[in-house]
Formats: sequence, structure tokens, C-alpha cells
Amino acid sequence: MERKQDIHKVLRTEILYRGPVFDVRKDDIKLPNGKISQINIIDHRDAVTMIPVDNLGMVWFIRQYRHPVKKVLLELPAGVTEAGESPKLGAQREIREEIGMSARKLKRIGGFYLAPGYSTEYMHVYLATDLHPDPLPGDEDEFISVVKFSVKESLSLAETGQLQDSKSLVALFWARSEFKKLGLI
Repeated sequence: MERKQDIHKVLRTEILYRGPVFDVRKDDIKLPNGKISQINIIDHRDAVTMIPVDNLGMVWFIRQYRHPVKKVLLELPAGVTEAGESPKLGAQREIREEIGMSARKLKRIGGFYLAPGYSTEYMHVYLATDLHPDPLPGDEDEFISVVKFSVKESLSLAETGQLQDSKSLVALFWARSEFKKLGLI
């Protein structure tokens, strides 16, 4: 049962931090019950995640150290769109930077908010197929290694908790129907 969406009136906004990828702001809002609340929000550009599948049915992942969690994580290639860049162009650029491949076919299969309780970041998910070598230089602060798994192995990594990255988990689960259409499962 859907309930009427509550309206929160923004009384004041203050920028606390401006950065290259996101800003942090504080909103004073009036709640539906009349009380005033402060919410800290990360204003983040759109981001993209790609599920690269080569002609052998292998899914390309990256291993990358993530300092906030102090771990090397296995993830699908992803990144933030540049200012003024469409999500599709961002996906085409990021896949070239992260795995050195370009996709002749790039199909958007969905999108979602990563953490809507405190962030505006919206993730666009693309299935990337018909891969061919077309590298771009990677970011200087990224140290990435590329690994490949079959579609079945990729889904098993997600189902058994071996993937700890939410964007990769969502993308792989959404891609199941696409994998079926391609005859990969």
C-alpha cells in the first residue's frame, strides 16, 4: 500500500565542502510534523557501472584497493561521469580506462541510488558486449588489476557473498535476464 509522500520544506542550505567529485551540504528542513531537522547530504555526480562480457562469455572485473574500507575489492568496472558528460559516454570512457576495452554494444539495463539517505549519487548500469581493445590511460590514483570469470562463476561470487560491492551485486542480479537472452545461462 502506497502512502502519500511527505513534503519536507527546505528552509536553508549551506555548502560545507566543495570537492572535485562531490560537495557536502547541510539542509535545514521543516518536517511534515512542523519540527525542524538538519540533514547532511553528499551532492554527487552520476556514476556508471559496466558489466563487460567478452565473446567467450567471460565477465571482466577489476581488483582495486578501497582505502575507506582498507581492502582490495573485486568489482565491476565503474566510475563517475565527468561534468556535462552523459552516462553512456561516461560508461564508454570508464570501460576503456579501467579494462582497456571498448564495447561496440552498450545497453542500459537500469539505475539506482547508492545511498539515498545521505547521497544524491545515482548509478547507471550498462551491459557492455562485443568488446575490443581500445585502451585509454587510467587515473593516476587507481591501481587496478583485471580478472575474468564466467557468467556462472560471476553469479556464484555474488550469491555466496564473495562480492562485497553493492553496485556490482545489483548489476549482476539485474543482468541475469540479459545473460539468458545471450545464452550464457
